[in-house]
Parts: sequence; structure tokens; C-alpha cells
Amino acid sequence: MSEQPARTRYLTVLEVAEVMRVSKMTVYRLLHSGELPGVRVGRSFRVPQDALDHYLATSLPVETAAADEDRRSS
Repeated sequence: MSEQPARTRYLTVLEVAEVMRVSKMTVYRLLHSGELPGVRVGRSFRVPQDALDHYLATSLPVETAAADEDRRSS
């Protein structure tokens, strides 16, 4: 029996916003800036689940980001 590669799950902008607990506009900004990879389907976007997981895993935690900002301003 041949093994089939795992299929990528694609999320809507609303689903991404719910996972991240942000507005849809924030997700659109991330997509348009290229910070969050996405695929345009017609007039809407889809975000691969793997890309969202990677974005969240590599984003700086708030405490770390605040500490970095404090060090820069000193």
C-alpha cells in the first residue's frame, strides 16, 4: 500500500483571527506585509495551518519583546 503525503489544512482569515484572538484586520495586515504567508483564492485568503503554527512558534513572547525594548531605550 502506498503512503500518501499529509494534506495541508488551510484556514480562513476568520479562523486565523479566532486562533490568534485578534481582529480579521490584523490578520489581513500580517498577510499583506508578508509576515504571515498565505494563498490568495479569488478575492479571499487562506493560511496554511503549518504557516500559522510556525508564525506563532517563532514570534517573540510579550515579556521578551518588552525586555528587548527596555534594553534598547537604556
